[in-house]
Amino acid sequence: MSQHIFVLTGAGVSAESGLGTFRDKSGEGIWAKFDPMKLATPQGFERDPRTVLAFYDARRRNLLGARPNPAHFALARLEQALAARGGRLTLVTQNIDDLHERAGSREVVHMHGELLKARCQSCETVQVWPRDLTVDDACPECDHVGALRPDVVWFGEFPLHLDDIDHALRHADLFVAIGTSGAVYPAAGFVAEARAQGVPTCEINLEAADNAFLFDDARYGPASEIVPAWVEELLET
Repeated sequence: MSQHIFVLTGAGVSAESGLGTFRDKSGEGIWAKFDPMKLATPQGFERDPRTVLAFYDARRRNLLGARPNPAHFALARLEQALAARGGRLTLVTQNIDDLHERAGSREVVHMHGELLKARCQSCETVQVWPRDLTVDDACPECDHVGALRPDVVWFGEFPLHLDDIDHALRHADLFVAIGTSGAVYPAAGFVAEARAQGVPTCEINLEAADNAFLFDDARYGPASEIVPAWVEELLET
């Protein structure tokens, strides 16, 4: 019988690739060091676009130097194996990096946008943008100068692809959250939605998430170790 597995990934899946998490219980996450209201809101961008763009330029350069880790490769393998069996993997990520794609995942739903893209606030065109982004850059589509921003979802903005995510959740046979804090909604509510549909749930994390009590199964440890082991176990059944 074909199986449809829904996997939600968060910053914890990319942490071992050198990309910082936004929240952790040690208080070392990105938002413990920087003010998200100044750097990750439309209002912050309007007040000080240069500072906001510089923050994302630094993160973009960090991403370009990062490499996928075994957790990313294991999920790409799972996608291929399920497809070969007539099944499906829905991979939804809160991450704005492209490490899933670089590891070989073909279908990735970026609900919080993508760091290596820029969106024009004038014409709404989205462009691939792997280099620094400045207030002096013109939109390649409409030539408007100063209208480009990172194509990421900021606080106060709606996540992307929610209708597709909801449809996939309602047709899943298993829900798995990997490397998520369980603190950011609506993603933190997906496990409750899955449970309401009678879907088994599993948490894979370095430590228990804020919503850990909602999961049927839990596996704790480094993503680069736990995720490949879980995929191997799953494919043996």
